[in-house]
Amino acid sequence: MKIAVVPGDGTGPEVVSEALKVLEVTAARFDFEVETTPFDIGGERYLRTGETLPGEVLDAFRHGDAILFGAVGHPDAPSGVLEQEILLRMRRELGQYINLRPIKLHPGVHSPVSGIGPEDVDMVVVRENSEGLYVGKGSFTAQDSEFEVAVQESVNTRFAVERCIRYAFDLAVNRTEGHVTMVGKTNVLNYAGSLWERVFEEVSEDYPNIGTAYAHVDAACLWMVEDPSRFDVVVTDNLFGDIITDLGAAIQGGMGIAAGANLNPEGVSMFEPIGGTAPGFEGTGQINPLAAIGALAMMLSELGEKEAARSIEKSVARVAGSLPSLRAGEMGATTSEVGDMVADLVHETVNV
Repeated sequence: MKIAVVPGDGTGPEVVSEALKVLEVTAARFDFEVETTPFDIGGERYLRTGETLPGEVLDAFRHGDAILFGAVGHPDAPSGVLEQEILLRMRRELGQYINLRPIKLHPGVHSPVSGIGPEDVDMVVVRENSEGLYVGKGSFTAQDSEFEVAVQESVNTRFAVERCIRYAFDLAVNRTEGHVTMVGKTNVLNYAGSLWERVFEEVSEDYPNIGTAYAHVDAACLWMVEDPSRFDVVVTDNLFGDIITDLGAAIQGGMGIAAGANLNPEGVSMFEPIGGTAPGFEGTGQINPLAAIGALAMMLSELGEKEAARSIEKSVARVAGSLPSLRAGEMGATTSEVGDMVADLVHETVNV
């Protein structure tokens, strides 16, 4: 398999390095071949050259099997440039229309929410990844005057909404609970909300064995804290998904364990830790690499190496449960040492 590697900015290179360490051990243990190619993309390159995502790099991504991504961001880059011209452009042009975020509390990991345990937190959020308020459409009227009006447009097509919802139901078919909750705001978003609600009801008819529910996004945030066990598969739009997955990361122990994927189920997908560049921790050896290693497991699973992926997942769970904290600087081990722990477990046995 051919993997494009984008270490990026901040702590991205450090956590990606640990994921690649685990990848090397895993490939040897499970007898598959992998070729990794690094790409210099991110804030540092932008400030150095003025380039964000050159066309030849995007073409190289298209001809690979997957992308392992660190983080992009720089305090000296104009707000929104890197996000729009790298992350969102990749999602659009590579057709990565599903954002997938598993939210699971591993045994031994402390959650800031008191009274919940691993048996309560095991959900996955399916976020529509190509439309909504993230399309960048809108307008200013009388900009910089006292009468200024800013309009931000949310664009939702039936095609994109349906493929996202159908992906969520297909995912639920293979999960123990077999339940999908749609999260929205249908009482206020009269148009987009109505489209999502109608398509959700129509698609659900094709899955009679899957339970369904609806939750306003504000209520969902409350229930994710008070009663996370009520959620199995959650499907939602781009903005709400962006928000509730960070809440989910907190519930499962923090950004240090939160991995995600931007999926094109028919093409090239990108896998990443969702914690960002973590300013202030770069170069300290204190950042948690488990999210990046978890993203690696998601990548291998998507590419068909299911047994290898499960071995990494179980190893990550064991290491996470053994650390005093998943927060950067509080792990009781360095970034490299945590990566070594996972690699050693993968190397030792299949069924860790």
